This record gives sequence, C-alpha cells and structure tokens, in this order.
Amino acid sequence: MGMNKVKQGSNMYQFLNDNGNRGYTWNVIKGKCPHNCSYCYMNRYPQSELHFDEKELKTNLGSGNFIFVGSSCDMWADGIDAFWLDSIMKHCCEYQNEYLFQSKNPMRFVSYQYAHPIKAIYGVTIESNRYYPDISKAPSPEERYEAMLLLNHPKMVSIEPIMDFDPYILGGWLRNLMPNFVSIGADSGNNHLPEPSSAKIKAFIEAIKDVTEVKLKNNLGRLLRPSQRGETLCWVDKGLL
Repeated sequence: MGMNKVKQGSNMYQFLNDNGNRGYTWNVIKGKCPHNCSYCYMNRYPQSELHFDEKELKTNLGSGNFIFVGSSCDMWADGIDAFWLDSIMKHCCEYQNEYLFQSKNPMRFVSYQYAHPIKAIYGVTIESNRYYPDISKAPSPEERYEAMLLLNHPKMVSIEPIMDFDPYILGGWLRNLMPNFVSIGADSGNNHLPEPSSAKIKAFIEAIKDVTEVKLKNNLGRLLRPSQRGETLCWVDKGLL
C-alpha cells in the first residue's frame, strides 16, 4: 500500500525526478487493464480482476512531490467507474503536489481537467499514428490525438513503445498538440512489434524538437543504432513536413 519511489536508473519515467528526487507512482485502481496491450510490462506479473483498492485512499501523498497516478493500469479506460475516478482526484486535491495522469483514452480527461483544482499534466500514449488493433484494445491513435486537442491543461505525449509510423502524419499531430514535452521509448520486452528505422526516428526527432522538449528513454538506444540497410531520410527534401 502507498506510493512507490521512482528509482534512479529504472525504466520508469525519469522526468519524475528531473527537479529533484521526488518522483513517485501511486495506484488505486488495480488489476487487469481493459486495454490489454500485448506489450504491457504488467503482463509479466499475475493479474487480478480489476478492482478499486479503497485502502489506498488512506495514503499520505505528502507535498512537493511529482506523482504518476495510475502507472500500472489505465484508470481512464472506458468502463472504469466514475466514482473511482472522483475519489482519486479528490484525494489528490488534499495535497500540494504535481500529478501526472496518462491514458490511451484521453477523452475522459476532458470532463476532469477543470473539475479538480490540482497542478497536473495530462499525458497520452500514442505509439504511432497507425492503428494496430491486434496489439491493443485502446481507442485508435487518431481518436487519442483528437481528444488531446480539446485539453487546455499542460500535456505530454508518450511515444512508447514506438511503432512504425508515417512521419508526415505523426509529426503534424505533435506540432498541432505542442505538448510540454514528448517522451520516446522502445519496446523493452521483445514483443516483436513493427518498429521504425533509426533514420526515421532521428528525422522525426529533428522535425519536432523546435516545438517541444524531446526526452529520450535509455531503451530507445537499441533503435537509434546506425541502420544496417544504409537508410537515409530527409524531412525537407522528401516533403515529409
């Protein structure tokens, strides 16, 4: 029970510790995530039925912390009881912290962004602009993008695990959203996902870094190694943006 400290060097978001060693995760809704993403790191652990762990609402969240709420299950998925969400948000309001809420169903953010006066950043996972329904039951990437356009709060985008994408489309989405930052990471679980080339990723980073801060996770290094196929990609010359 309670919050878990984000360890230095872990694969968890290190930006939670960017401004000091104050990053935590806190999970109240537990169990099998409705989105059932094939690559989810939680799949390596036994999963119980989805449930609301009410005793977590006794947790002292402290002050001055940066807390990722709902790191083990997408608590904003369709079918999650609204009462559960209200209870979590109200508890967050009792403490002076900064919170990260992240989802693949960000349309549910829209009704909460003004309902609870807390300092929060709303994040969305968009692994690609392409829809891979065999990999995840979450709403399509385009639906996620369109929902995030409706948010007026600070926002971030997680592109992890990055999957093969169309540069013009995904780059345009990021430039329209203008998030506070983008976090890019790769598959760490050998899940045999469709992945982009090193050249495509590097060109994509160059194309968006003027509109947002780009944070690269350590696991992206595997994909950023020089391509064995000698691929090159020029965004300007090929008219990709």
